[in-house]
Amino acid sequence: MREKMLNIGNKKWFSAVFWILLLLIIWEISAIVVANTKRIPENILPHLYQIIMAAFSGEKVSGELSASQAVLTSAGQTLLRGFLGFILGGVIGFVFALLMKMSNLLGKMLFPYLMLIQLIPVLGLAPIILSITGDINVSRVVIAAILSFYPVATNTLYGFKSVEKEKYDLMYIYAAKKHEIYQKVLIPAAMPYFFIGLKIAAPMAVTASILVDTLQGDGGLGCLLSQSLKHAMSIYTFWLIVFFSAFIGIIISKIIGLIETAVSPWKRRP
Repeated sequence: MREKMLNIGNKKWFSAVFWILLLLIIWEISAIVVANTKRIPENILPHLYQIIMAAFSGEKVSGELSASQAVLTSAGQTLLRGFLGFILGGVIGFVFALLMKMSNLLGKMLFPYLMLIQLIPVLGLAPIILSITGDINVSRVVIAAILSFYPVATNTLYGFKSVEKEKYDLMYIYAAKKHEIYQKVLIPAAMPYFFIGLKIAAPMAVTASILVDTLQGDGGLGCLLSQSLKHAMSIYTFWLIVFFSAFIGIIISKIIGLIETAVSPWKRRP
């Protein structure tokens, strides 16, 4: 059994390394092609070693800040707004899924409106939320919460509905009360789906926060991204933001996976 698990682990590592190497090769080939193509306005796809050098370079790109310092300083504002929106959207999404499971009538009334809100693009949603809240920071948190809310609510609701009829019958045989059915059957069954929703929602919250920074200004990674694209500072700053955002997305996904394992004893390996 242990050898089988080791073989599976080795296959996963091999697959991950293979795809990473393939992406690196494609990136470097694309960088060479772009470097040999004259474009107006100039577009730059740097080599990976140039991005790494820019990350550790002390050259000032914004006031007294280097590229890495500027990215990390701006990231604090963006990630805080995205995190608050993500937590808010996750909690509300779970509660709404629970309410829609408890009342079919409520589910039929709310679900179409939830889909309608999700279909509105962020570009159109941002000014509406800003006009309602009257505060840029609050509007960004609300937008991140709205984008986080839908995947959590829909996945959790699907988890509630995935419970087999036999489990209900068994709980009825034991004369279980309604809250015991939710506590011992429905909520544990919905947990894997809930965490899938969280893994989908987390990068969406960060992306929304960056995008709204770009639209509304007032600091954050989005503003820095916009400035770097306009060549107001080193173009490498743009790529550092891209890689930093991807790295944050991977880290958040791993953290959510660890939390899922911690609260789901059946997922822990002996």
